Amino acid sequence: MYHQITRNKRNSIIVVTLFLLVWLLAGFVIGEFAGGTGYAIAGAIILGALGVLAALYSYYFGASTVLSAVGAKEADPQQFQQLYNIVQTLSIGDGLPVPKVYIVDDPSPNAFATGRDPQHAAVTVTTGLLQMMNREELEGVLAHEMSHIKNFDVRLLLIVTTMIGLAAIIASVYWNGAWRIRSRDARAMLVVFAIGIIFTLIAFIVGPIMQLALSRQRESLADVSGVDLTRNPVGLINALKKIAQNEKPMQRFNHAVAAMCIDNPTEHHGSFFNHLFDTHPPIEERIAALEKIASVQQT
Repeated sequence: MYHQITRNKRNSIIVVTLFLLVWLLAGFVIGEFAGGTGYAIAGAIILGALGVLAALYSYYFGASTVLSAVGAKEADPQQFQQLYNIVQTLSIGDGLPVPKVYIVDDPSPNAFATGRDPQHAAVTVTTGLLQMMNREELEGVLAHEMSHIKNFDVRLLLIVTTMIGLAAIIASVYWNGAWRIRSRDARAMLVVFAIGIIFTLIAFIVGPIMQLALSRQRESLADVSGVDLTRNPVGLINALKKIAQNEKPMQRFNHAVAAMCIDNPTEHHGSFFNHLFDTHPPIEERIAALEKIASVQQT
């Protein structure tokens, strides 16, 4: 477990470094198109600085951005007393600070944890999950999410998610504005489209590759860690079986946030090619692994 925590902290640094290198390269290429070596160096400095700002933003403000993006609201302790009770009990059992608890008003059953460290973490569940799960199953799901916090998966996921989302936003805004530009200067137009193409590549090619660096094993590890915390694999097994029946993602679901959720319903079906960038192992495999643990406990 401690090895996984150390690896996740190290991977956070590696991912941020690679992200900054990509932005430096993007700035250099754009500058080269614009006017040669001098412009290339200036472009690398400018985009490198923007990359540093993006990394700092993701570290300090990424969690609030993700929560806002999915429409999460802080849960009322009186209205969601059972939810708070389970989170507090699991926090004590795992020796962690009690995270903030959020609710997303959405019928799709899902949950995720976010934050830069256990001292600044949040657990979010949908109303659909609360309606579908009994207490034992809800405890299994929340133990899974608490394990992500303990394993420092949340920091790595947060950094990658917000960086991908930022690049996607820049690409979208840029393309919307680029089509309105009218210029007879071929070089200027080339630079304009080079910027758009590069940010699009960062958002939709480099981003998913960075997500693969997270390793799908983190979900399986969180499953096992959660069961170790509750001493009850049945709760999470039954929860995952119910979640597996859902094929509709949250209304404000996107690929960047998908890596954070306990399940990505868009990955339930599709060809081998479609699964190349999956952020989760097949849910059937996760259930089978937990059933083996349950069978060992019964012997």
